[in-house]
Amino acid sequence: MTVRARTRGLILAAAMALAAPMGLVAVVSADTAMAPPAAAHGSVTDPPTRNYGCLDRWGDDHLNPEMADVDPMCWGAWNAEPSAMWNWNGLYRENVGGNHEAAVPSGTLCSGGNTEGGRYDYMDTPGEWVAKGVPHNFTLTLTDGANHGADYLRIYVSKPSFDPTTERLGWDDLDLVKQTGSYPTQSPYVTDVDLSGYNGRAVLYTIWQASHLDQPYYLCSDINIGGGDLWPDDPQPDPTDDPTDDPTDDPTDDPTDDPTDDPGTAECTAAVAVTNTWDGGYQADVTVTAGSSAISGWEVTVGGATITQAWNATASGSTLTNVDWNGNLSAGGSTTVGFLGSGSTSGLDATCSAG
Repeated sequence: MTVRARTRGLILAAAMALAAPMGLVAVVSADTAMAPPAAAHGSVTDPPTRNYGCLDRWGDDHLNPEMADVDPMCWGAWNAEPSAMWNWNGLYRENVGGNHEAAVPSGTLCSGGNTEGGRYDYMDTPGEWVAKGVPHNFTLTLTDGANHGADYLRIYVSKPSFDPTTERLGWDDLDLVKQTGSYPTQSPYVTDVDLSGYNGRAVLYTIWQASHLDQPYYLCSDINIGGGDLWPDDPQPDPTDDPTDDPTDDPTDDPTDDPTDDPGTAECTAAVAVTNTWDGGYQADVTVTAGSSAISGWEVTVGGATITQAWNATASGSTLTNVDWNGNLSAGGSTTVGFLGSGSTSGLDATCSAG
């Protein structure tokens, strides 16, 4: 199994489970098949929270011993409490009254102050959690299958002095970067995030204050600002991911570029994966990958899609085109963009042409 190439087929099942009414859930163990979430709530799905990321990568393969070597923090989380992943959308408290720092002590931010009887306690564990590579300006997506709405999203990033591989997250480790206004009761909730001035591995901390009652969610996402995805066996930023995050970068600085490549033979591929559905619409990711040569731009046509909104790309009809910072891809390099579509997800496919 090549974990980095895994698709997000599981998310469709998770999204379908979100549509189920609230009810009881059987206790699960690491040897059981996937159980539905305890109730239809939500979480930040891009960049993914710690437990959602583990479910996304391993939910349909959680007995694979390779997880221990490839993704050891997820391995520890599964063994500590597998229901934390099955219930990826239930990390919340109630009746906090906006006093988040009192309700959630430092050192327990990623578990929501040991909420749900300690179900999510392993999320506070320092270590080399897989960190998603993000540019300095990106779009955060929060998926709420129950459509609770939001009074606000409050978004923090850890300070440069904080090391999530050795320290538990505390309030004094965070800088507040954004607080949104309210959202209507229609998921997903998306917002642009600007992390200019921050670089490298960090924790993005999101408080989602749901609107249906006093129910705040406390959500830790591991990110690598200005670089590619970080895995435990590859702790340094991947130079083939997002090389143009800094517009001053010279694409010839990338040592993986072959100067003999003929730009006329450049090619690319694209894959589309549905990440959430609701009545009359859906959310999807498109991953664009360069072929054997570097490319300086790309255009993806998503067959069968009626695109109503896109992020990290420009949309025209059913076509997505790169923006300034993600058009240049080294040979084999990739980037992921997202869109909202109306209608059915049946028959979606993606074709890519390189610039």
